[in-house]
Amino acid sequence: MTAPWLWGGLGIVVAYLVGSTPHAYLAGRLLKGIDLRKHGSGNLGATNVYRTLGAPAAVAVLLLDAAKGAVPTWFFANWFVPGSSPWWPAAFGVVAILGHVRPYFGALKGGGKGVATASGVFLALSPGAYAVALLVFVTTVALTRFVSLGSIVGSVALAAAASILYGPASYLTALSALVALFVIYTHRANIGRLRRGEESRIGKPVARS
Repeated sequence: MTAPWLWGGLGIVVAYLVGSTPHAYLAGRLLKGIDLRKHGSGNLGATNVYRTLGAPAAVAVLLLDAAKGAVPTWFFANWFVPGSSPWWPAAFGVVAILGHVRPYFGALKGGGKGVATASGVFLALSPGAYAVALLVFVTTVALTRFVSLGSIVGSVALAAAASILYGPASYLTALSALVALFVIYTHRANIGRLRRGEESRIGKPVARS
């Protein structure tokens, strides 16, 4: 009876390590020999990579960070706990998000804000809700040029879409609502700058977070 939990625990550890992989940090070191935590906004996310290293590097980091969420969510349940609770894929995905935001290599700080990794998790868990969130994110950024606002509004749209698709009592609705709250929390400094009219737009000088 304990074997699934032992293997599941191992999967949780591996998911956290996968989520902690610092793609943005590695891109800064490999392409310019810099620590991105000391440049631009100081955030290890695709937006800071775009502003500091350019669009090709940002796209690569965005895809890799999304994969950090998608791979554990899609595959780890079958690899570590086949036939067990349907909660396992969500658990692996959540731990990957936490690894991205609070990575081991930075002594549990200095990661990204979790948006790309969370998108990978929900691409695996709910492609329909993911598609709605992505459309809202892209539309918001196109209209405002605020990536932070797009991330916040997109995460709220994700929770709303999950509620419509699965019902308010679904675990996917609850999980998407928690992720939305988490995204809002990680963007609290951005929200303050948005309210003060100080937030940086794409193509404009960046404010350090």
